[in-house]
Amino acid sequence: MCATDARVVSISGGGLVSLLAASMGEGFDEAQFMHRLGLVFINKRRCFSVFLILTSRCPCIILTCWGRTAFPHTLLWTTSSRFMFDHFLQKCLAWPENLQKNWLREFYQVVHTHKPHFMALHCQEFGGKNYEASMSHVDKFVKELLSSDAMKEYNRARVYLDENYKSQEHFTALGSFYFLHESLKNIYQFDFKAKKYRKVAGKEIYSDTLESTPMLEKEKFPQDYFPECKWSRKGFIRTRWCIADCAFDLVNIHLFHDASNLVAWETSPSVYSGIRHKALGYVLDRIIDQRFEKVSYFVFGDFNFRLDSKSVVETLCTKATMQTVRAADTNEVVKLIFRESDNDRKVMLQLEKKLFDYFNQEVFRDNNGTALLEFDKELSVFKDRLYELDISFPPSYPYSEDARQGEQYMNTRCPAWCDRILMSPSAKELVLRSESEEKVVTYDHIGPNVCMGDHKPVFLAFRIMPGAGKRCQRHERTLREPSL
Repeated sequence: MCATDARVVSISGGGLVSLLAASMGEGFDEAQFMHRLGLVFINKRRCFSVFLILTSRCPCIILTCWGRTAFPHTLLWTTSSRFMFDHFLQKCLAWPENLQKNWLREFYQVVHTHKPHFMALHCQEFGGKNYEASMSHVDKFVKELLSSDAMKEYNRARVYLDENYKSQEHFTALGSFYFLHESLKNIYQFDFKAKKYRKVAGKEIYSDTLESTPMLEKEKFPQDYFPECKWSRKGFIRTRWCIADCAFDLVNIHLFHDASNLVAWETSPSVYSGIRHKALGYVLDRIIDQRFEKVSYFVFGDFNFRLDSKSVVETLCTKATMQTVRAADTNEVVKLIFRESDNDRKVMLQLEKKLFDYFNQEVFRDNNGTALLEFDKELSVFKDRLYELDISFPPSYPYSEDARQGEQYMNTRCPAWCDRILMSPSAKELVLRSESEEKVVTYDHIGPNVCMGDHKPVFLAFRIMPGAGKRCQRHERTLREPSL
């Protein structure tokens, strides 16, 4: 490794996996794939980087560290892959060839630009909504990712896929991918059962029952956290890594969504916000409990954070009058219509359980929608436990899934920053802000003009100083043990 600064980049959103999926072809050569997995590459670079990607709906995370000096460079991503697999079943490979190329170009361009040395990719809803029918396509996606030319310099990998969809008690539909560049030396992963670090070598894929895998912790949230959903797949996966003698946790997370726009509008904050707070608080308590040594941690994925709906509606429809539409048989409110008081009573907003139809979408895009950040309040509850860089990109959800409308939001939900990359206070200190003119830290999204699915991937890039953070508690006897 080199002796200067390291950079971290993270991406979240819904388009990354769809882009990769579009690259899958009919004639996959398994023999060639296995040969490529065994290749050993020689890299002349003297620094290493980390690249992390996280997806929602079928999110994937890639954590990569890289740098031109002695400091590790880290890249984090978050994005949704549900879109990829659901459309794969609808013969997405029949889409225009340019769409597939656009997806691949956006993803591989980020890899090429940041040249990470360690990558972490976190996925939620891996396999899409029809996960049972999608599992064969999941396998093809994994093989494509591991064998692609763009990833050929990553000669070590760990892939953890929760594919045990028949287990209602444990299934989370989460997937975590970790890639290590050939130039990166002495990388260790923590064994939670043996309570020691093990050196990482080769490429390995773990699936089905991840509960018995000692290199991670996985939990599904209890059913009573979200009783409205008969079979929720929300949960988290945690891994721990040692890079440049710096220990940190990477947590792949998927929190609960808003089941109804009407219910979310009723109170401020909404009942769904409280459910997410409870689940996230549980995760944070879990990763800092007394079972293991406390280290810095990064939590990223689909948090499903939403804008405070009641406040947003009141602001957008300040001069409007509200009409309530009720079901004839139950008298239940099924629709709210907000009309301008003048201007021929023009309809400004229509609100239903799964409809948020505002007449002017530009308000969510003007200046990247940052005027609405005052309504993004859910993270404030954890202000002493979680840190996030300033947001300067548009809401990451819900984008149109029409390949011709890469900038358009769907009218199903109020646009919000669902996909996030958060870190502990100590992890914040790992993010080195260079004193040079070079921009070292970047928190942004990718594919702003390209259809990436209903979630746009978001990334965080930063550098880690050598010797920063908690040092790995490794012993000589541990280092001499067989590699994983």
